[in-house]
Amino acid sequence: MPTAHYSREQRAKWLLAAGTLILYETICIKKRWQYPMELLKLEKIKDGKYLKNYELTYRNKIGKEKKYEIVSRSEIAGPEAIGKRVSGVSIVAYHEDKMLLLREFRMGVNRFVYNLCAGMLEEGESLEECIQRELYEETGLSVGKIRAILPPSFAAVAFSDVKTQIAFVEVDGTFEDHTSANEQITAGFYAKEQVRELLETEEFSSRAQIAAYFFTIS
Repeated sequence: MPTAHYSREQRAKWLLAAGTLILYETICIKKRWQYPMELLKLEKIKDGKYLKNYELTYRNKIGKEKKYEIVSRSEIAGPEAIGKRVSGVSIVAYHEDKMLLLREFRMGVNRFVYNLCAGMLEEGESLEECIQRELYEETGLSVGKIRAILPPSFAAVAFSDVKTQIAFVEVDGTFEDHTSANEQITAGFYAKEQVRELLETEEFSSRAQIAAYFFTIS
């Protein structure tokens, strides 16, 4: 900082330089946020049996292009179609004072995890019909009462536009195995203390883990 022994002209030069630097930094900060994130191009790069891979080209906030890849269960015709279709349901189920959890082998992670009963909507099927069918197929149980169905939410926003809904239901019946040869599931009802122990010792899907945690503190 200039002191009193500097001349008036020297102090003026210091102030001009400092003001110029502040103005330059302000312009740079504003320029950095000049552009809104914008999708420029959408291209399918692989069409699998169940999943489709897309490459998205974005303009980022500083005006440069960014390539991004996602997977989808839907045929995406254009940017407006991303994340529009609800493809399935996850079921948080209770019987009296216990919670339904499935211990199932998931090929995607090559191990058993604790999970919610869940599945994909079939063509022409209502969400309520899907809930009943998936419960029966995976556990043999039936729906006693649907407490609530939440609005659609994204299942994995980091890499997919898959959108599902979460249903909270009361269930009845006895356990039966109606699964296919490609599924290995053991269904059970768990009391709060049992669920607390599972949360400490076992691996869960993220939605099942959240639902189980809130069950233990409710």
